[in-house]
Amino acid sequence: MIYTSITLPDGLEIKDKLVFTDLGSLITGLLPYIFTIAGLILFFIIIGAGFSMFTSVGNPEKTKKAGQQLTFGLIGFFIIFTSYWISQLIEKIFGVNILGS
Repeated sequence: MIYTSITLPDGLEIKDKLVFTDLGSLITGLLPYIFTIAGLILFFIIIGAGFSMFTSVGNPEKTKKAGQQLTFGLIGFFIIFTSYWISQLIEKIFGVNILGS
């Protein structure tokens, strides 16, 4: 069991108990957060690649590196999107609650 507590500015404390009875429930509990964090990292990779391409000033080496970063970012987006889609498909087919929806 994992206990979480949040203390609000007025001193009120909110306590929540997360119960993970097996590996499946642990993954189910963490998966929405993993998708969110992966999406944020992906967003910053794409922004960084665009900024690198913008500031390469015609330098072919920097432009190539920025293009590779952008390509890897788009591949990462495809992987995240596909894994989210597969988890939704598993929810519908087997009737299990994976992403808390």
